[in-house]
Amino acid sequence: MGRMHADEHAIDTALVRRLVDGQFPAWADRPITALASGGTVNAVYRLGADLTVRLPLTAGGASDIAKERRALSALGELPVAVPPVVAVGEPAEGYPWPWAVHGWLDGSPALEGREAPARDLAEFVLALRANRADGPPAYRGQSLSTVDMATRRAIDELSRTDEVFDPAAALAVWAEALAAPQWTAPPSWVHADLMPSNLLLRDGRLSGVLDWATAGLGDPACDLIPAWNLLTAAGREIFRDAVGADDATWERGRGRALSMAVIQLPYYRHTNPVISANARYVLTELGCRPAP
Repeated sequence: MGRMHADEHAIDTALVRRLVDGQFPAWADRPITALASGGTVNAVYRLGADLTVRLPLTAGGASDIAKERRALSALGELPVAVPPVVAVGEPAEGYPWPWAVHGWLDGSPALEGREAPARDLAEFVLALRANRADGPPAYRGQSLSTVDMATRRAIDELSRTDEVFDPAAALAVWAEALAAPQWTAPPSWVHADLMPSNLLLRDGRLSGVLDWATAGLGDPACDLIPAWNLLTAAGREIFRDAVGADDATWERGRGRALSMAVIQLPYYRHTNPVISANARYVLTELGCRPAP
């Protein structure tokens, strides 16, 4: 992983050690290990066998600590595990923002294009939608029109920097998504960032879902993105049938997956191989790039 953001704070194991030892001395004897991650908001370290430390990389991500804590406290029963917030640390040792300690969840991150439990994923999405608690607006939970300009700029940039990208195909997908009827029912609970690296698998089943700072109330279409960023064509049909997506919601979900991919690929092409590979996979599944 390279430096992803111009305003990214330098974080290393020594800093995490000082923060933990200074604020939570009961954990001073626990080893700290940096974790490889496709995440773009936090640096993640394992603390002993059953905890993780997550430190925002930028000022923009610092507010996510409180957002995630509120979202997790509002969740009802779900069919998979979510990471409990064990403690919240304060700025110190030259590190300027709050940081969090979470419980460790066993499992391996899902990988795009591999066999994935489409029905488990649909069961999770439906269970989350059924939550009736009040909540904040979800990140990415608004109309696609709010990212229209950013998406078109990204398509234009990719048309000039990625020789196998098909901008006409991308614009066609985007136009269909924008033309789809909007969600008019009350907003539902959504996770809003169901990237493969946030989905944990054990024994071929979905066992946990990470990173809840984006969660809240919004258009349920934004939780359909695994149809294109994770599943194969066969799994996509199983997922759609199990989640009961109508045509309009499916088209909006397709547009959301496209928007995320075209924005992510040029930004993370040289710094985050996990995210950039996933963006390429999405664009291939949407017919905007040839299969490798």
